[in-house]
This record gives sequence, C-alpha cells and structure tokens, in this order.
Amino acid sequence: MPEKDKKKKEDDIKLSDATEKRIDQLPEHAQHIFKKVHTSALKQYENPGKRRGGAKEDVEEVAHKVAWAAVKKEYKKQGDEWVKK
Repeated sequence: MPEKDKKKKEDDIKLSDATEKRIDQLPEHAQHIFKKVHTSALKQYENPGKRRGGAKEDVEEVAHKVAWAAVKKEYKKQGDEWVKK
C-alpha cells in the first residue's frame, strides 16, 4: 500500500476529543503507534467474548488501554515530555 494511502487510512480513525488532546502531546511516531494499535484492538475485541471483562467492558475502553500499553513499550514520560526508551 502506498504511503499516501496508509496516511489517509490513519487519518480516518475517529478518536474522542479528549483522546486526541492527550495523544497530541506524544511524538509523531508514538501517535502513529497509538492510532494503529487502537484501530486493530477495536477490530480484535469487537466480540465481548474476547474481552477480559466480557460485555461489562466497553470495546473502546479496551482499545484505549491496549493502545496506551503499546505506546508505553517504546516511550516513557520524562517530566512533561514523552521520550523514546
């Protein structure tokens, strides 16, 4: 897939305003990780049977947790900034 199409697909991801505001503070690469993993997790955990909390846990909440975990594998917060580990 051409780079231009990948970028367009990533831009189509709909995140809440609060989430957008929080990830805007991340470096560009970390934002990419968050969006890519978030989208993947939404698909993967769409079925409540695949979530630890089952139907009690919202798919958006699970995707959010998974995406932050992925970012934190490669980045850490140092003061007010996110830096690569």
